[in-house]
Amino acid sequence: MSSTLHLAVALDGAGWHPAAWRAANLRPADLFGADYWLDLVRTAERGLLDFVTIEDSLTVQSDDPFVPDSRTDRVRGRLDAVEIAARVAPATVGLGVIPTAVTTHTEPFHLSKAVATVDYVSTGRAGLRVQVAAQPHVNTNVGRRELAPLGIDPNAVDSDETSPLEADLFDEAADYVEAVRRLWDSWEDDAEIRDVPTGRFIDRHKVHYVDFEGSRFSVKGPSITPRPPQGQPPVLALAHRRRGYELIGTSADVGLVTPHSTEEAARIVTAIVDAASAAGRSGETVHVFADLVIVLGDTDQDARDRLARLDELAGSPLRSDAQIYVGTAAGLADLLVERREAGLTGFRLRPAVAPVDLERIANDLVPELQRRGVFRTEYPERTTLRALLGLARPANRYALASS
Repeated sequence: MSSTLHLAVALDGAGWHPAAWRAANLRPADLFGADYWLDLVRTAERGLLDFVTIEDSLTVQSDDPFVPDSRTDRVRGRLDAVEIAARVAPATVGLGVIPTAVTTHTEPFHLSKAVATVDYVSTGRAGLRVQVAAQPHVNTNVGRRELAPLGIDPNAVDSDETSPLEADLFDEAADYVEAVRRLWDSWEDDAEIRDVPTGRFIDRHKVHYVDFEGSRFSVKGPSITPRPPQGQPPVLALAHRRRGYELIGTSADVGLVTPHSTEEAARIVTAIVDAASAAGRSGETVHVFADLVIVLGDTDQDARDRLARLDELAGSPLRSDAQIYVGTAAGLADLLVERREAGLTGFRLRPAVAPVDLERIANDLVPELQRRGVFRTEYPERTTLRALLGLARPANRYALASS
């Protein structure tokens, strides 16, 4: 196992606690402004993190993501994740910037060129986090398809139970990723000639139709955007159950999972490794990052007091699909190092209050991990996100076919 631990942060509005927007010095009036997001990514980059993910959805948030509510004491509304990524990525030099996209109700052609554009403006540090949506109220917002009831408890995690709808949505997500990857490859790396004397901008023989046929959509191609600087920006997926672990193993470069113990993490890693092997990916790197909601303080009691104040403002205790860590940066470092023994290669931290806990990650957690020799002390010069994650730049499938 590499001595270097990978570390990322999940950004969602004011933070992952529903009362985060009411925390001291949060600047709630700035949540929909560029400066707020720029400040967050610059703090993450100061902490030398691998990447940030930006949450998104196709419905207004609710406390239960599967049941809409009418609460007015929570952050409601968000900016488009791809647009945020395109704005903040050029302001960074080493940090990966990964927007979330809902595969259930969007088109792979549109998303492929959007993420390729972010890869260009970031000079090779974009990624894509894919997400499925089974909620009826999301479907009615888009209004383009009918979805059957999910048929299982949507909040049940670490279960082998799979409903027909869940299987269909994850199959569709796998097709979606495949279509996006083919579109990224539809231009060979040297398809652009840009030869002014001859008047040839592209070599038409190096721009390819993808001719993808899936159960829900077909894509002819080619993309309108040349192949991204990374060739293939890394693809991420969050999973809680077996069918999601299979999607990671077959289609993703980085899996995001939510174990609550080292033993559970080891079982999940095994399930993903088995899925990757069954898909013929045994020789490829598939990272598995564990998600943690974090509330950090100078002492354990300080962190507990912070959480208690937030819970009081929210009117209920914090709940999450992921494990909630409340304590010091040193204690969190202990947990990360221990949990890594399960085969995890990294962690995605969800800050309870984005500006506050992200500052503590950069100022306290990262130096602690550096002292232990398990985290980088600088970014490699002119790195890409794939290189930062130890992922090779993939060959273009169409170039191989035509050579």
